[in-house]
Amino acid sequence: MTTVTPDTSVEDAAQLMLDRGIGSVVVVDENGQLAGILTTTDFVHIVAERQPKDESTVADFMTTAVETAGAQDVVTDVAKRLLEHEIHHIPVVDDDDHVIGMVTTTDLTSYVTTLEDHD
Repeated sequence: MTTVTPDTSVEDAAQLMLDRGIGSVVVVDENGQLAGILTTTDFVHIVAERQPKDESTVADFMTTAVETAGAQDVVTDVAKRLLEHEIHHIPVVDDDDHVIGMVTTTDLTSYVTTLEDHD
């Protein structure tokens, strides 16, 4: 899981996502608590709305009403929430809303293939 802060530039966030081959970054505040999420889908809006090199930050485009999961949540329940909300990434948080991980649709696909290998 890769994190950025709300004041990270969108260029830096984009480069980080490209360098790591990931589809999202979790946005955390100075205490490490979840502040939002920025995904490749958000970059469609960024490209459409901003002028090149206009000093936009992650805070300008991140989603703040973030669907989250807990470490003890049942995998099938998390999968249902991804489908219901039509999202591809769900941060995993602890009881204090600190981000401790990320579950993606790719992770769930990998999980399902391991189940099939054991049948």
